[in-house]
Amino acid sequence: MGKRKKIFNTKLKTLRAERNLTQQDLAIDLGINRGTVLEIERGTFNPSLKLTFSIAKYFDKTIEEIFEYIEESED
Repeated sequence: MGKRKKIFNTKLKTLRAERNLTQQDLAIDLGINRGTVLEIERGTFNPSLKLTFSIAKYFDKTIEEIFEYIEESED
């Protein structure tokens, strides 16, 4: 299996670090698993709309302040 393609850029890791939260801390607070936080931070997991709004609310930011969609180019 090949490398997962990056879907978006995210500031989640930076925001988490600013609050001294581990991936596990954030996962518990959001009701997800640590692996999901890791994949979101890498930009290789496309979170549900509900989760995206939950993350934005958690950090008191807009979705656009946390996530930047990467346009897919045709090769």
